[in-house]
Amino acid sequence: MSCWSEGVDNKPLRYVLQAFNYTIFMTLVWYFATSPSVRVIEDDEAMITVAFAHAGETREACRTLSQEELMKLPPNMRKLDDCPRERSPIIIEATLDGKIIYSKTYLPPGIFNDGSINLYYNSKVPAGTHNFEIKMDDSVRREGFNHTFAQEITIAPQQILLVEFEPLKGFFIK
Repeated sequence: MSCWSEGVDNKPLRYVLQAFNYTIFMTLVWYFATSPSVRVIEDDEAMITVAFAHAGETREACRTLSQEELMKLPPNMRKLDDCPRERSPIIIEATLDGKIIYSKTYLPPGIFNDGSINLYYNSKVPAGTHNFEIKMDDSVRREGFNHTFAQEITIAPQQILLVEFEPLKGFFIK
């Protein structure tokens, strides 16, 4: 038989051991919350972040079905327009002072290639004044980039510049 099962009053010992364990645990939490210094951006750097979700335009325009085509369809499937779901790939290109800092082509996700892409990109850049340009092509039906944004920007040291996109507004900086 052990001494624990003999009815010995061990509550004070349990409380002391519990307090000791909590003290060690809270000391570790305090240390890791305050001591390790993590720097994402150095003193002379800034960061440009591009983040948005966007669906490219449909690859093909809707077309009106002829009367013959409508009659071939079951009555519950008859609609005047046939609109394909597949979307165009999205091409993004960002330049800083004439140098390309980001260039990528995103294919539309989904079973029918009809989903939107979620873009997130960040880049460390030197703080100061720069010529920034970002272009996007989201339509295979038009030639070239159909959304562009160019601006001279001044980024303070350790500043994060956020570039977003909305279909009606285009690119904008926050």
